[in-house]
Amino acid sequence: MMPSLTPDVEVRLSVGQCVRTLTTSKEKEEVTKTLHTLTSYLDDGPQSTITSAQRAEFSRAHYTRTLQFLISNINADWLQLLTVPQCTELWDGLFLRGPPDQTLLVLMDGISSMSSPSAGLDRLVSILERFLQSGRLTVLLWTRCQGTGPSDSPQLRETLLSRLVALPDLTANQLHHHNKTLFLPQQYYPLLARDMLTVLERTCQALRDRKDCSLTFVAQALGKACVQGHSALVFGVLAPHLSSCTLSDMVWQRVCWKLLENVPERWLESVLTGMVQAVNRPDALSRIMGNLVLKNKKAQFVITHKLLLLQYKYETRVLSILLGYLAQDRERRPLLIQVLRSLCQAWANPSAVRHTPLEQQLYVSRALLLCVGLLSDAELQELRSELLQCMLGGMQSHLDSSVVRVRRMGMVVGECLSSRMDVNGAKLKFEYEHDEETEELLSLMTPLSEEETEPLDDRLDLPQDIKGKTVPSQAVPSQAASVAQKSGADSELDSDDELTPYDMSADQEMSQAAPPRYLRDCLEAFLSSEDPVRVDLSLRAIEGLVRKNTSTAREVSVELSKVLLHMEDRYNTVGFLSLRQAAMVALTVTDSVPVTEYLTTEFYSMNYSIRQRLDILEVLILSAQELSQPITDKGGPSKAIQRVTMNTPLYPGDDPIHWRQVVERRIQSKTKRLSKGVTHPPAKPTPNRYAPVAGHFFFPLLRNYDRPQVTFDLLGGDHLVLGRLIHTLGLLMHLAVNAPVATQMGRALLDFVWAVRYHVDQMVRRGVLFAVCSIFLSMPSQSLLVELSDQLFETRAWLADVAEGDPDTDCRNLAVQSLVLLEKSLKTEMNPAALVLQS
Repeated sequence: MMPSLTPDVEVRLSVGQCVRTLTTSKEKEEVTKTLHTLTSYLDDGPQSTITSAQRAEFSRAHYTRTLQFLISNINADWLQLLTVPQCTELWDGLFLRGPPDQTLLVLMDGISSMSSPSAGLDRLVSILERFLQSGRLTVLLWTRCQGTGPSDSPQLRETLLSRLVALPDLTANQLHHHNKTLFLPQQYYPLLARDMLTVLERTCQALRDRKDCSLTFVAQALGKACVQGHSALVFGVLAPHLSSCTLSDMVWQRVCWKLLENVPERWLESVLTGMVQAVNRPDALSRIMGNLVLKNKKAQFVITHKLLLLQYKYETRVLSILLGYLAQDRERRPLLIQVLRSLCQAWANPSAVRHTPLEQQLYVSRALLLCVGLLSDAELQELRSELLQCMLGGMQSHLDSSVVRVRRMGMVVGECLSSRMDVNGAKLKFEYEHDEETEELLSLMTPLSEEETEPLDDRLDLPQDIKGKTVPSQAVPSQAASVAQKSGADSELDSDDELTPYDMSADQEMSQAAPPRYLRDCLEAFLSSEDPVRVDLSLRAIEGLVRKNTSTAREVSVELSKVLLHMEDRYNTVGFLSLRQAAMVALTVTDSVPVTEYLTTEFYSMNYSIRQRLDILEVLILSAQELSQPITDKGGPSKAIQRVTMNTPLYPGDDPIHWRQVVERRIQSKTKRLSKGVTHPPAKPTPNRYAPVAGHFFFPLLRNYDRPQVTFDLLGGDHLVLGRLIHTLGLLMHLAVNAPVATQMGRALLDFVWAVRYHVDQMVRRGVLFAVCSIFLSMPSQSLLVELSDQLFETRAWLADVAEGDPDTDCRNLAVQSLVLLEKSLKTEMNPAALVLQS
């Protein structure tokens, strides 16, 4: 009697026989019987003749080799003998009924090795599609949770994770335009997330039944999917379901906490950032995360430091959820205090105000206000001295900036902090222009009492709270409208006549005094008159008198410019600044050399305010713009100049569009375009009045910039004036294009700005880069190469560094534009063929 064979020997002999039969057989019945034999090792029904030990041995040692054999013979003759139902049941069934992890690995390797397109590839793709649709991923994940799968090596586990998470990429690389919809990231990752939810539900049920489960593999799959950039798709499915399930089920909360604890540290940041953006309330984040921020140092660093101080791309809603999560638990509140101290230090740091992007400063300001709004009264009293120091130091740093948005940000945050601290009952109040940015910052200071009185489950996130608080203010106009309608109806009923009143909207108030007719009368009124009406009429008439009586204007131009420069708005004249500016521009245009000599000399004189020095620069800019227009038969300024004069803001550095449009127009004018058909004829060259006097506008402004005065230090603390000066010089350089003195101006301007190219203030750096742009635009290519040859290569390296590493977006953009202009000029000059083409 022969001894009985062990299960491993029996299975090995049986599988070997099946492989030999399929390799050599040409009979349909024999092939069908062999496939049935292989399939029987996957059936665990009551009628199965295969023992559990044999099934386990087949799955452990022979299943992968069997699938690989079938794929290698996917075009064999014996496969053509089967009908479609038989092929689906027997051949496909071997892939869909065995261990899913081995199936996935074999299918992905087979698809990657197949030539595309081919019938064999189509068949494997179809099987993979059915594999995903039939829930085999759920079986794969659940098998790993139960620990019933094979004890694989770390390398095999990593390979399985890679195939599982990167399936859309692998199929797209092989199938290209023939890829299946199910394999696209928008379809696959939500499917993977739903399978994860199913596994988590089974895990909760197993825990209720007192059975152990492991979430390590699911956590690794979640982390790997998030680190590859698919966190939004995954948490778009996971976050709402987890938030709902953890609302009243403590087992679900424990499962979520364990899931996040098992995520490897190298992938934890991607998981946390994806989840924080997907949840919609702090209490939901608290239920899902638990106290992970206290247990895991990496999670604590991401939540309390990186997402708040190192990154600034997230919405205000994300900030409110993060800080609300830290504030909702007594054990986590010390981290809220730690975050507040870090935010105060960052917001009040002068170096951070100068060197960080404005978007990041706004982000930190939002976080600071939200954090202060979450403090209790006791915590506020404890931190009062630190908050007061932060408020005073931060406001000083922000108000010293030359950027309007930074100054306004400092005012708003200072107001909010003083209101929250209520120092001696006094609250700061600044005057600034309200816009969406300031309104958002002001709205972040939600009173703490409202936060405490609202139930946790009924409370919405911060933007919706803010929206709800605007309802009463929106209801006021409607109530007023209803009252007006009611009163209008009553008045209509009480009317005794049908007389229609005259339209007096266009009527003007009659003045007893007549406007002056001579310039000297205007000058006398400015110097000695105490009559507001007379001063007002003179101020409104002076520009027209200057432009009509040019000979008389030249006699009193300097004296009148001096009076206008020192003139103050004593009588609250409507449009005072624009009227005074228009008069000074008219004087400068009419008598350019003496007036510009006076203005440029006074710019560096003592006892002038910053506002007066900025007025001088603004008058020089507008005058140069008007003089640079082509000379026409008409004596007055052209319509374009009038439009610029009226629309140009009094603070030109506050409007970046102004210089951007100038640069864009010049770039467009120098860009070559190849087109067919009729082209526009070249513009006819015409003289202008600015070219002969450009040097009088430009060079005196470079005389005494390095000589600090008692009230004025251009290279010291007066960053605003320095930025405006460089911006003015750049515009004067731009307007001097084609002028004989342009080359000398460009060389002098580059020498001037080179000393301040690394200035700490971003407005100064913007002005420097704008000036460099103007140099490259206005100087001829030949002059660039000859006059600036020693500096071009160093300038090019500096511009490349700025374009790559400057924290300010405008500086980076201007550096890129300057590099493009420099390369174009050098290529044009060094390539004669290009020069001929351009001509």
